[in-house]
Amino acid sequence: MSRVDQLYRKTARILVVDDERLSLILMERLLKAAGYSNIVLVQDPYAFMKVYEEAPTDLILLDIDMPGLSGFDLIEQLAARHDPLTPPILVLTAQHSRDYRMRALELGASDFIAKPFDQAEVAVRVRNMLDVYIAHRLAQDQKAVLEHLVHERTHQIRATQLEIVRRLSRAAEYRDNETGEHILRMSHNSTLIAHHIGWDEERCELMLHASPMHDIGKIGIPDHILLKPGKLDPKEWAIMQTHATIGADILAGSDLELLQLAREIALSHHEKWDGSGYPRGLAGEAIPESGRIVALADVFDALTSARVYKVAWKVEDALDWMRAQSGKHFDPQLLAVFFELLPEILEIRERFKDPELTASA
Repeated sequence: MSRVDQLYRKTARILVVDDERLSLILMERLLKAAGYSNIVLVQDPYAFMKVYEEAPTDLILLDIDMPGLSGFDLIEQLAARHDPLTPPILVLTAQHSRDYRMRALELGASDFIAKPFDQAEVAVRVRNMLDVYIAHRLAQDQKAVLEHLVHERTHQIRATQLEIVRRLSRAAEYRDNETGEHILRMSHNSTLIAHHIGWDEERCELMLHASPMHDIGKIGIPDHILLKPGKLDPKEWAIMQTHATIGADILAGSDLELLQLAREIALSHHEKWDGSGYPRGLAGEAIPESGRIVALADVFDALTSARVYKVAWKVEDALDWMRAQSGKHFDPQLLAVFFELLPEILEIRERFKDPELTASA
């Protein structure tokens, strides 16, 4: 055993519980003679649990035959705590029957020793039980440290991934005349809808971080088309539509759930419920639910946001148009959810206003 372990063993907190004062004094002397210094004596069994909770305990020497609360009762109280690492219990008893000893062991005692006991035997039993317990505690501590390090590393990796995602999203914003606030509004609204329809917290978080990449494919659209202030001609519009597949290609091939969801959204958020959307002309529930959700959040914010090439629609006008698109552009059930959540959606719109070009209401 290392010097550190020896020191730990000698300073281990040992509770001695016995209703007889003389027995407590004798046990204290025995343990001190063996080199232990942190010995706590408990004569009143009703005070045991309070004393036990005051500091971490490494070993309990417990008398069974006590008035009011027996040693059996105290063992059951300890078991009811469900502590991850309960200290070993060495039962001290004058009872010699097998049933008596078996009951103590079945309840959770680690070992027992009969009164009157041999002092050398007690010292050896105490040492051995402490050595085993200390080994378990050190292993537990090392496991906790390792789990903490893994958690920290996982958090760092997660933060790095999200930083990359944010920068990818910003790249698309700079190519288009979108704003960071648009991305915030549509991603928060998408997450709000997803949460309301039953997505779990983990998948909602993925939605929050994946949806900003819905238009990442616009990186591949030529400026003269992407930034054209007027209406696109059919050829230009066909090129513009390719941003959905370009985005899917950029995000393809990843094992990360975040990028997998982002790819699904990039490829499907321009599909329409009636099958008239692009790039694949999917209809109804063949469109991934993530794409149907983002379509609602993205279209509403695009309509009600001012840009250098367009004025914002009034909220009422945008909502009227969206109602008319139920079963055409939008999933009717999700659109109903959108309107149910309208107060929260408008609060998100207010919270993340464009700094200069504020949408008119």
